[in-house]
Amino acid sequence: MLAALACGAAALLVLGAALRETVVVRRLRQHGTRTQGVVVDNVRSSDSEGPTWVPVIAFTDLNGHRVEFAPRARGTGLGLATGREVGVVYLPHAPQTARVLMWRHLVGPPVSLFIGGIVFLGFAVWIALTD
Repeated sequence: MLAALACGAAALLVLGAALRETVVVRRLRQHGTRTQGVVVDNVRSSDSEGPTWVPVIAFTDLNGHRVEFAPRARGTGLGLATGREVGVVYLPHAPQTARVLMWRHLVGPPVSLFIGGIVFLGFAVWIALTD
């Protein structure tokens, strides 16, 4: 029963993160400012699957400040070459909300979080029913 509760709690956390990311993407689509950014670097990041390269994108916001960010969407096929120009969308009052203006970078994170939350929820139900 404890395992079912742990999986259920994990499902709620992951689904909550998916909802939050969905709200951010919706706000960006409705109220976001679009601009061009440049991939200025690719930094090495390590996770459970080994090292990966994460692009760092720089752009100038409406106030003339340089903003750098790393995309939330990472994985195979999501890398961006250094020097490449990419579309960027951000909320004018919160440039740290910036996202790469590509479907796979905007929609990918909420969808993958949602799928992960459903998997945890499925395990919680399965554990509860087989106990």
